Amino acid sequence: MKPTEFALGPYLAEKRASLDGHLTRIAAAWKDEVPERLAEAMAYSVLGGGKRLRPLLCAAAFDGCQGAAASAGVVDDFALALEMVHGYSLVHDDLPSMDDDDLRRGRPTCHKVYGEATAILAGDALLTEAFGIVARGSEPARLRLVALLARAAGAAGMVGGQQLDLEMTGRLMGQGPLPDLVEVEAIHRRKTGALLAAAAEGGAVAAGATEETIAALRRYGQSVGLAFQIADDILDVEGDSQAMGKTRGGDEAKGKPTYPALVGLEQARALGRKARDRALEAIEPLGDRGAALRALACYAFDRSS
Repeated sequence: MKPTEFALGPYLAEKRASLDGHLTRIAAAWKDEVPERLAEAMAYSVLGGGKRLRPLLCAAAFDGCQGAAASAGVVDDFALALEMVHGYSLVHDDLPSMDDDDLRRGRPTCHKVYGEATAILAGDALLTEAFGIVARGSEPARLRLVALLARAAGAAGMVGGQQLDLEMTGRLMGQGPLPDLVEVEAIHRRKTGALLAAAAEGGAVAAGATEETIAALRRYGQSVGLAFQIADDILDVEGDSQAMGKTRGGDEAKGKPTYPALVGLEQARALGRKARDRALEAIEPLGDRGAALRALACYAFDRSS
């Protein structure tokens, strides 16, 4: 399946520039309200680049559902919150007690620059600030978006996925029974997929879409999340470390349960393509309005970094 002709590059550039501008202004305000070292660590964690896939999916869903200009502030705030939650999760994932990574996006990880204690606090602060941003208006959709974000980021979503990841790490190296694909998919759907699904669903909620369309965007986001993580698993095996901004082979070295480790690269690619195609199928009813979403689904799996 191929996306319709869509100029993804300019779309990404425009949306990323807008998001980065908002994040920069928020980070500047932290300097006046937050202890200096903590404010620096928070800014370091959200202004250091990245794909911005979660806010991009949110914006594309809002556009695809023809969200009104009057709701732009709602979707912008939810997109900002998604990126802050994602930033917090990376700070905590990189800690020595978790994945113990020294490099993120081509730079030293937060705890390497600011120390473990400040990195933990920076992650805590970003998570808390995210909910404050979503809740700072009076529009009815905001309450639903707060609940959506909490579900995706919490124990049944991203945090639960990290717990499962910790429990299964090492099992491929003989430290317990071998994991199966059902278990690995459960990790991916929670740790990565939950927030990506919330991004697409949240864009539809902010746009005031029908419940049927919101459910379709949720399915789309879940499938994009799985395709994205399978692509990450593959890139860890054969990607370029410089382009990725992190060391290749880290998953294998740590005994992480990944698709290539269980079924090999070719079968992993096939499963990733199926997930991508399920995402495309979910948004077929949007027609031409789903062009950005289709392009993003293909980008999520077919990317090289």
